[in-house]
Amino acid sequence: MSVDKRSVSAAVPTNAASSASTANWIALFSLCLAAFITPMAMSAVNLALPQIALDLNADAVRLSWLASLPLWGSVIFMLPIARAADIWGRKRLHLCGLTLFTVTSLIVFFVEHVNQLLVIRVFQGIASSFIFATSLAMVTTLAGQKHRGLFLGIVSTCVYLGLTLGPVIGGWLTHFYGWRSVFWLPVIVILFAICMIYYFVEESSKSVFADALSLRKRLDIKGSMLFASATSCLFFGLAGIAQWQYVIVLLLGILIGWLFLKHQKVAQEPLVRIDLLMQNRIFIRSIASSFCMYSASFPILFIMSVYLQYIQQMSSAQAGEVILLQALFMALVAPFAGRLSDKYEPRIIATMGTLLFVLGAIIIAAINVESSIVQVQIGLIVLGIGFGLFSSPNNNAAMSATNPEKLSVAAALLNLARTAGNMFSTAIVVVLFNHFIGYYTITEEQFPDLFLIIRISIGLCAFYAILAAYFSWTRGKIR
Repeated sequence: MSVDKRSVSAAVPTNAASSASTANWIALFSLCLAAFITPMAMSAVNLALPQIALDLNADAVRLSWLASLPLWGSVIFMLPIARAADIWGRKRLHLCGLTLFTVTSLIVFFVEHVNQLLVIRVFQGIASSFIFATSLAMVTTLAGQKHRGLFLGIVSTCVYLGLTLGPVIGGWLTHFYGWRSVFWLPVIVILFAICMIYYFVEESSKSVFADALSLRKRLDIKGSMLFASATSCLFFGLAGIAQWQYVIVLLLGILIGWLFLKHQKVAQEPLVRIDLLMQNRIFIRSIASSFCMYSASFPILFIMSVYLQYIQQMSSAQAGEVILLQALFMALVAPFAGRLSDKYEPRIIATMGTLLFVLGAIIIAAINVESSIVQVQIGLIVLGIGFGLFSSPNNNAAMSATNPEKLSVAAALLNLARTAGNMFSTAIVVVLFNHFIGYYTITEEQFPDLFLIIRISIGLCAFYAILAAYFSWTRGKIR
């Protein structure tokens, strides 16, 4: 691949030097910028929730939906977008996602009701499916075999740093500029990321018009519709499982999911080759451990922001600064863990991370009204170290066990596991809020119920991390 004025090659470096080429580092920076700012903008809303509730008169259940609906929007499109990216071009669809995210973020200026904001959050989730279905595949191609763990560690750090720094930045923005700034201010960075990716990342597909014409024929439309229907029924059925009508929706989702799997076995151009996937023990168990670990990690940001602001009476900015500890330690550990996974078995490093995460969850679960902030900080630090040890080695193992021609689908499945894990555990939190508090504004009278929700949620997070440890250790060796 050649370097011209408009693009920098994403080819694997061939020189004898141990470090990647300057061109590759610039391209990696471009992708990392988008990988950081998108989840940051998504998670920043968590610290703005109390202010949004006050301004838009939103109840507790709608507040929990603001955190979970983007996950639904992301999951239903993840696999079809990944398949389209392998056919049409990863860079094109990545840029489409960033553009859609920009537009939906700016529409917040016109929001006057919480339901309008919920719609915006859904479209932000859809935009994120374009971004995350393609980013890991592009980074894997960029890194080659020699630097795969390091590059994946860096991009994983950016994603998780964005997720964790989001509440911190969201708290500051809400405190000084109001909750709407949480949506529109990141647009400045997103526009810069769009320019960087356009100029410095090479497209994976050259034939634009031929691929566009064949896209509909090669994309499994029926499978895409079945997948979207199944995940939607599972998500909304789980979120409302306290009512019998939603139990029927949940069962319908399981049935449609079975039809999706059956269709994938007979389709000419399936979204996923189920038979081949199940034979790849390393990949399938990496996916399972990723699902469990992200199920464990995602609710903690929401739960801790609620605990610190309502129970500890902190401002949004102060709460964000406490939560920042988890992100900082994860950011310090993840690239180092990724580099280690290039030399040693990823399952050893990743499993150590899951067990440390369990320890951190136990520390957090022991908090009460009289607990010091130091205990919370220690728990968050242990959580950050544990997740940092897990994320990049797990991704390295999964992508190393993948056919290069299917990197987008493999990356999408990893991100699908992450997002589905987030969606699943957040839906459980929605169920808890619905059952114990319901459609009431959170006041001091609800604090005992709020504490019960926190303890149950953190206990479940520890359980999910234990499952992640099992799948991580039993995945097998990649060398």
